[in-house]
Amino acid sequence: MPTNAPTAAHALSDVTSSDTTLRRFLHGLPGVDAVGLEARAASLGTRSIKTTAKAYAIDLAISMVDLTTLEGADTPGKVRALGAKAVLPDPTDRTAPTTAAVCVYPDMVAVAKEAVAGSGVKVASVATAFPAGRAALEVKLADVRDAVAAGADEIDMVIDRGAFLAGRYLKVHDEIVAVKAACGAARLKVIFETGELSTYDNIRRASWLGMLAGADFIKTSTGKVAVNATPANTLLMLEAVRDFRAQTGVQIGVKPAGGIRTTKDAIKFLVLVNETAGADWLDNHWFRFGASSLLNDLLMQRQKLATGRYSGPDYVTVD
Repeated sequence: MPTNAPTAAHALSDVTSSDTTLRRFLHGLPGVDAVGLEARAASLGTRSIKTTAKAYAIDLAISMVDLTTLEGADTPGKVRALGAKAVLPDPTDRTAPTTAAVCVYPDMVAVAKEAVAGSGVKVASVATAFPAGRAALEVKLADVRDAVAAGADEIDMVIDRGAFLAGRYLKVHDEIVAVKAACGAARLKVIFETGELSTYDNIRRASWLGMLAGADFIKTSTGKVAVNATPANTLLMLEAVRDFRAQTGVQIGVKPAGGIRTTKDAIKFLVLVNETAGADWLDNHWFRFGASSLLNDLLMQRQKLATGRYSGPDYVTVD
């Protein structure tokens, strides 16, 4: 199996030796053909999935969900209920897989950790002044350390989009490196907020920047802006991780987040993964969905395949 991200800094290390070399590398990446990218994403989205394959895809998608609640009104009770649902998504059918993780704010990590104890479900925490990332580095690192100390298995950080868009690539790189160090054994997902990066070229540059800095996952979005995960921006990121592994031997995960609500949507993304990065990424160690409502639709469609009946929204809990 390919190596994890901590060794990535040793590959292409000369690229990150200065602002000048990093800029030269990132701006030397091939330009993105926007029309071609969107056409390919749309074409892959039309693939027909038969019943047996659909059943497999639904269970795979369930196992890839980072079940998420990131609201100011989150309570310990809500997080406990979310954790229980992650561990046992369908109380009427114990063959349904668990989700990959629950994703919460740092102050709810301990509650989530207790709720999923012994299940194998991971606890992910957003950090680094999520969702805007507008804070001093020491504040961001303290945010990360608090979450890890509370038991977070994974950290979802946001990059400084202002610095990135201003071309201060080494600042963004060095912040990711520092956050990765603060994570300790926790895996790091680096959120780009693709809806704010303006161009596909910027998304490609951000993908390589995150991977060079040691990200374990690259992630599209916070789910807090108007444009979140799309087939096109996810396809572009899948191409980046594929090419990065080909060049360095290091495999990096991808997490589209925000706006993926239906089984049909999820299956389209799984097709993108298989056809672009390859089957090695069809595992929740390497691919995740950041979602809150997607799981409900997956469970309803799973029940329909099993029984031939569609139970409707009352079949699942309201998160």
